Amino acid sequence: MITKVNPYGHISLTNDYLTALAAHAAAQCYGIAAMGQNPTGHDVRTALKHGRLPEQGVTVIENGRQLHIVLHIMVGYGLNIKTITQSITHRVRDEVEHATGLKVECVDVFVDDILSL
Repeated sequence: MITKVNPYGHISLTNDYLTALAAHAAAQCYGIAAMGQNPTGHDVRTALKHGRLPEQGVTVIENGRQLHIVLHIMVGYGLNIKTITQSITHRVRDEVEHATGLKVECVDVFVDDILSL
């Protein structure tokens, strides 16, 4: 949880909120057929520690006052993967930084599958 202080009081941003915000921003991008979930060893350790796997293929890691966002997606067949991932990276970074005022250190996008639409 990240807590920000402003003249009006304290604002707490939970990891669930940050995850949902990143997932919503990514889902609005062209070319995403679905958000995937790839349970790696890190995710399994996180699930054991916190009691759940990351939602919708999104993991948000807090590094001090910066965020590291990891997305697992599935794209449609025949689309340019490089363009899709660049679009997702820019949109997620812009929307999360605008909504929270926090700096996004990086957005990693992993294409887990290609689906025929």
